[in-house]
Amino acid sequence: MARKDKNTAAFISLVFGWFGMHQIYLKKPGRAIFFIAALLLVKPALLGFFVAAMMGFVNALVLMMMPQQRFDQVYNSGTSSKRPWDQRRDYSRRDYDREQRWERRQQSRTNSPRQSSSGPSPVRRPGNTQRPIRNVRPAQPRKPNPFKISGVKRYKDYDYEEAIKDFNKALEIEPKDIATHFNIACAYSLTEQPSLSFQHLHKAVVLGFNDFEKIKTHDDLAFLRIQPEFEKFKENNFLLSEQEAPKVIPEKDKAQDDVFLGQLKKLAELREKGLITEEEYVQEKRKLTN
Repeated sequence: MARKDKNTAAFISLVFGWFGMHQIYLKKPGRAIFFIAALLLVKPALLGFFVAAMMGFVNALVLMMMPQQRFDQVYNSGTSSKRPWDQRRDYSRRDYDREQRWERRQQSRTNSPRQSSSGPSPVRRPGNTQRPIRNVRPAQPRKPNPFKISGVKRYKDYDYEEAIKDFNKALEIEPKDIATHFNIACAYSLTEQPSLSFQHLHKAVVLGFNDFEKIKTHDDLAFLRIQPEFEKFKENNFLLSEQEAPKVIPEKDKAQDDVFLGQLKKLAELREKGLITEEEYVQEKRKLTN
């Protein structure tokens, strides 16, 4: 099959493209129907000729700007003659010969009289110069905090009360999330709760938040900036004093609180399922509290 020339196809499309001759040259007769249809169906006839001629002109531009390699892939894929860029070195034979040489070398070393009593020395496979890679468990992608996402959404919807609830749940999962501390501080400021807003801004700064200009200019912290204690807060590098700073619960006490809350939750579930009576629930709860 004869190879098609890109420049010839572009010339035919430019001169005779209104009749689809370039598509016939490119062995795509089905596409020529569109040009013939434009000539026959579009009325008046002069408009049909103009439409077909414009289609041919556009096709000519496309063919001229098309890279030669792409043109050959589309229109010369069935040709039997190899083009220079299709000629590849035959690496399969070289790899095969390499394997054969390695096998013969290994066999000669195995049958060698100089072989030690402990057995044949290990032979390194050709090309394998790297040390074996240990099976390292790939790092699992970090799952996004769902309460943080829902809190941001409700915050943008001006539902600040529900946003605060979601932000607090998010902090139970990620207590050192700087962005969540800053967001909940803004929400507390918008709901006119300056004490809680100061506390979460303090925590954000302690954890590494250093965009102090944002604290000075953020619209949602406007209520916080008009509070009399804000100047003292700013002078202290946006940190609360030791007396005002939120107390940190020791890890031991925190673990005990978690166990206590888990037991209370389990008692409530037993009561809801009818496994214990209301009196038994009150008695067991009193025991845990004491």
